[in-house]
Amino acid sequence: MTADNSPSPAGLPRAFREVPRTGVIYVMSRAGKLGFDHDRDQWSNLGQGAPETTAFADAPDRLHQLQFGLDDHEYAPVAGMNELRDAVAELYNRRYRGGKASQYTGQNVAISAGGRLALTRLVAALGPTHVGHFLPDYTAYEELLSSFGTFIPIPILVEPETGYTFSAKQLEREILGRGISAVLLSNPCNPTGHLIKGPLLQDWVDRARHYDCSLIFDEFYSHYVYDSGTSVSAAAHVDDVDKDPVIIVDGLTKNWRYPGLRVSWTVGPASVIDAVTSAGSFLDGGCSRPMQLLAMDLVTQELADQEAHAIQRAFKPKRQLMLDGLRKCGVRVELEPEGGFYCWGDLSELPESINTGSKLLEALLPRKVITVPGQFFDINPGKRRPDHACRFGSFTRFSFGPPEHELQLGLNRLAALVAEHRT
Repeated sequence: MTADNSPSPAGLPRAFREVPRTGVIYVMSRAGKLGFDHDRDQWSNLGQGAPETTAFADAPDRLHQLQFGLDDHEYAPVAGMNELRDAVAELYNRRYRGGKASQYTGQNVAISAGGRLALTRLVAALGPTHVGHFLPDYTAYEELLSSFGTFIPIPILVEPETGYTFSAKQLEREILGRGISAVLLSNPCNPTGHLIKGPLLQDWVDRARHYDCSLIFDEFYSHYVYDSGTSVSAAAHVDDVDKDPVIIVDGLTKNWRYPGLRVSWTVGPASVIDAVTSAGSFLDGGCSRPMQLLAMDLVTQELADQEAHAIQRAFKPKRQLMLDGLRKCGVRVELEPEGGFYCWGDLSELPESINTGSKLLEALLPRKVITVPGQFFDINPGKRRPDHACRFGSFTRFSFGPPEHELQLGLNRLAALVAEHRT
């Protein structure tokens, strides 16, 4: 199975190429053709990386309306509205940089229309260099890292046998041995749930500073941490906000549970912010002004911490429900997720007919259950590695983002499928 094995669109002019769908978009497209878009209440969506957006106990009130003036129909600045940039900087200073001499300002923040666009701006601004990325990691990185020809993506392997850990010494070896000058990663990791935190995260930042290797942290799941306090961010370990090569991408999509607003931000040295703003000037032109007005009321420390605590109270029981349900079905989960809302399940002990991610997807879709095969997380930009080199064919990512009743529905249908294939 490739990212999209459907035929090329009829009549596509020869000047254009077929653009493959990333793994999650591929499975959602398949589900849509089977009726998901019209009968969502009959489906269990364990595939798409979206959190439930309903009201939680003790969480901030959910937004439900927006008022703005005539002037707010104008374009916003490409870098974002200054008021929102300042608010994001203040949030990071209050949460992570108390007592530090170097503080973020609005000049260290750029606003974008969603996380993928923020990452696209960053990647477009990279020069001729080697960019490290981990296996497994977020499916959308594959096309992102192959869309610009100015740098060479370098895969870095992490092993299930070691809990997908990667020491600072190993990072140093990659930097020096492969000439890597930037590393892109999700933290917490999508899909494994591995979390880099505390002294290890400090050590990573220290070595990046020493070797001038840019660390690009996708922190969109940093509120979904289950034994590590309110949130985790590399911002806590930066010495000088304008010199340390640490760049952070986050937004309202996951950590505030507003995926439809499409508001994200990039935090880093002012020189990097200037570069990604220049990229934004030709890539997208800037984030919607009304959406930025909404965001300004959300990025205070009080509301952010309140939302994070509510998320953890709601998602920790769902994590246990998913772990218990998968293990009862015979799916191995070698690493209980420390962060995010995914379980990285090994199917190798299931019956042969459903013991790969692609086989399980094909068997579950008719039962109105969506999952994402593990092979999509074996990031292979430009298809430079042969297909048979994939290490994650027997894995599947299961999301516990949806409401509890939807998780239980999917787990029940999975259990019934496994029972049928065992007989």
